[in-house]
Amino acid sequence: MTDSTYDPLARLRTPDEPEFDVFLSGMVFLDIVFTGLRSMPTAGTEIWADGMGSCPGGIANLAIATSRLGLRTSLAAAFSTDAYGDFCWRTLAEQESVDLSRSRRFDDWHSPVTVSMAHAGDRSMVTHGHDAPISASEMIGEPPRTRAVMVDLAAPERIGVPGGVAWPDRASDGGSLVFADVGWDASGEWDPAVLRQLAACHAFMPNAVEAMAYTRTEHARDALYVLADLVPLAVVTNGAEGAMAIDSTTGEEAQVGALQTAALDPTGAGDVFGAGMVLGTLAGWPLPHRLAFASACSALSVQQFGGSLAAPGWGDLADWWHGVRRVGAVDAYHASLLRRYAFLDDLMPHAPVNAVRRAAATIARQADVHGVD
Repeated sequence: MTDSTYDPLARLRTPDEPEFDVFLSGMVFLDIVFTGLRSMPTAGTEIWADGMGSCPGGIANLAIATSRLGLRTSLAAAFSTDAYGDFCWRTLAEQESVDLSRSRRFDDWHSPVTVSMAHAGDRSMVTHGHDAPISASEMIGEPPRTRAVMVDLAAPERIGVPGGVAWPDRASDGGSLVFADVGWDASGEWDPAVLRQLAACHAFMPNAVEAMAYTRTEHARDALYVLADLVPLAVVTNGAEGAMAIDSTTGEEAQVGALQTAALDPTGAGDVFGAGMVLGTLAGWPLPHRLAFASACSALSVQQFGGSLAAPGWGDLADWWHGVRRVGAVDAYHASLLRRYAFLDDLMPHAPVNAVRRAAATIARQADVHGVD
């Protein structure tokens, strides 16, 4: 990154601070995204796409989202030595300033690949890949000092197990806040035992479907209250209904509505929301501000195609907020935005005009995905 990178945690920096703000681990995919499809392909047919782009995906979505928001991010992941692995490594390390010092390259393992086809506001994907050659804890060893770690409760290595040695447990012992999420359970079991891991976490940020399934409740708010008994910061996102949260460490409870946006591609929106919540929590913002900020980041991401390509930076956030202010309180919705996001006035004046914005990473050297700057 250049000298213009905005540091939202600048006031918290000290000589003996942790090396990183966020540390995470997972699988990196090469994502190839096709857009502008007039229809989806059927058996025995070929169709042409108007747009195409490629970028690192999987856990890279989250790493790029946190880095673009100015958080010092480190990622531990397996990378192949093939051309796709070279591209993903170079994009993360050089373009997105993600530290890869605890990542590893492997000769006899190929890069996982996902092909995503966006059509009619939805997407279909085809993925191929194999498990990493070694476990995350074996790859990481002793985690670096970091303010926060972000984990998937569905990962093979369970956390919070008595006598366990999973890397998030070691990071927590070193003072890191553990922010957890969980993916879709394709088995349909939604084993409540997964939630036992929350005893080792500071925050849990599932969507409403996941939250209700794991807690065996019928309403998102009921699920939130169940989760709030299990983890200090419970957050439930609920699509067009917005997001709600309870922070027992501050005694706050909040709910914010979703922004009115035309969603082109939801890929990575949850990662972007999580990155915003981590930033707001580390910065010590009130809970309503954290929820509003994370929701804005997520809304900006779905207006673009391409997963990590769409993660907003402070430049994108500044463009959006200044646009909202120029429009003014022309109706109740915009008046609500001006009230809800007034706290950004204390942040945006300090973000340089050339602060980080979305970047186009593509093997073809030039992104051709509609909606990507």
